[in-house]
Amino acid sequence: MSLITRRRLITTGLATAAGVSGLGVAAKLSRKYGLVPPDCKGVYGAGETLTYAAQRLLIGNAMAREFPRSMISEKPFANPIAPPKEAFKQMQARGFVDWKLTVDGMVEHPMTLSLADLKTLPVHSQITEVSCEEGWSYIAEWIGTPLSGVLNAAGLKPGANYIVYSSIEPDSWDSLDISEAMHPQTLLAMGMNDGDLPVGFGGPLRMRVPRQLGYKNVKFINHITATDSMKHFGKGLGSVNPEYGYAWFAGI
Repeated sequence: MSLITRRRLITTGLATAAGVSGLGVAAKLSRKYGLVPPDCKGVYGAGETLTYAAQRLLIGNAMAREFPRSMISEKPFANPIAPPKEAFKQMQARGFVDWKLTVDGMVEHPMTLSLADLKTLPVHSQITEVSCEEGWSYIAEWIGTPLSGVLNAAGLKPGANYIVYSSIEPDSWDSLDISEAMHPQTLLAMGMNDGDLPVGFGGPLRMRVPRQLGYKNVKFINHITATDSMKHFGKGLGSVNPEYGYAWFAGI
């Protein structure tokens, strides 16, 4: 059976299950094909599962829209951040030469990378839109190295299903499935609009996931872990966000 036919069959089955037999049946069908998000339980679990499975099957590896330079927002909005601590201020004063990114978990070669190390990897840029669930958005140029390149350099092991990324900010972390992590537009962003990434926008390093809502784009990234399961991270929901009512998968 071709991939297109298989996708059409599964997608049609999901839609039929949701429309005729309810979300519970659709969720079971999603599990059969391994398309179940970490926040699949609870009141909204079946709906989250259906949304995730349907988007993965329908959108696949599609690219987020990229814009011409003329559409870059004149005044991009930086949502508030906690006041930087003294250790952060000291690193900032030294130009973040001491900033380190740890890559561990299900990788052959655990690594600790400086910003200089990251800049030796292929650097890409994209002009994409940040869309917030609260209704605001802006368009900016993002410059960085694809997350896929870092994972390949570390030797991502077979069986890794998720990439967990955390911030220097307390309780600020999230995760992506391998499909999103390896997508060519998923960046470890170090620059914005032809300059270094400003602190207000997550500098010196943030995750940029243009195919998902803004809260997946965690600022001040300093740790990445490859894992086969989210059970041992937080409450096992894939992110801190579902604990506050947001979906783990935030596709747009």
